[in-house]
Amino acid sequence: MDLDTGVIELIRKAGIFAYPIILCSVVGIAIFFQKMWTIRTKKVIPENFLDHFYSLMSQGKTGDAQVYARSNDSAVSRIVVAALENAERPKEELREEIEEAGRREANDLVRYNEGLGAISNVSTLLGLLGTISGMIKIFMVIADKPIVNPPELAGGISEALYTTAFGLVVAIPAFIAYKYLNGRADDYIFMLEEEGRKILDYVMASKDGAPGSTEGVKDIRG
Repeated sequence: MDLDTGVIELIRKAGIFAYPIILCSVVGIAIFFQKMWTIRTKKVIPENFLDHFYSLMSQGKTGDAQVYARSNDSAVSRIVVAALENAERPKEELREEIEEAGRREANDLVRYNEGLGAISNVSTLLGLLGTISGMIKIFMVIADKPIVNPPELAGGISEALYTTAFGLVVAIPAFIAYKYLNGRADDYIFMLEEEGRKILDYVMASKDGAPGSTEGVKDIRG
């Protein structure tokens, strides 16, 4: 028996509930790789981006800093753009704009993560349904015949066991991926919150200093 035939035979033995479980696995894999692509350091807080931004702000080059931020496609750059676009507002209003930009980026970081959690739960439940379906078939055979040969029970037993196995094989990795992505997103969200406060300080310091002056900005760095 070759591999393809073996897999098909396993799916056949698992019964009808194997198909939605396989569908769950395909969707789960797609979500995981899409999230791994979007939750990367380059897409959230690129290396050296903030160092260069803070350097420009320290030199009083607010315009250059805004152009630089707009040229970068990352979560933190969008927060910087929001801060610089609202730089003339009072500090509390500016803080609210930065926090709102941060919330949008945080929502993007956790988007679709719950889908993996749902897939883990649904796969487990589908496996349970397959188990119940297989047990029903077993009891129907027993009810119809006073003397039952073991081979006559094989269909129900195989459906119960294989469907449970299929469900767990999908559910366990999906749950691990869900926890991993949530943890990674939480780490990035914390970093964005920290940088958001620092960005606010830089923008406010650039407003307080004289045009072209770096006074009040250099003290913030570090």
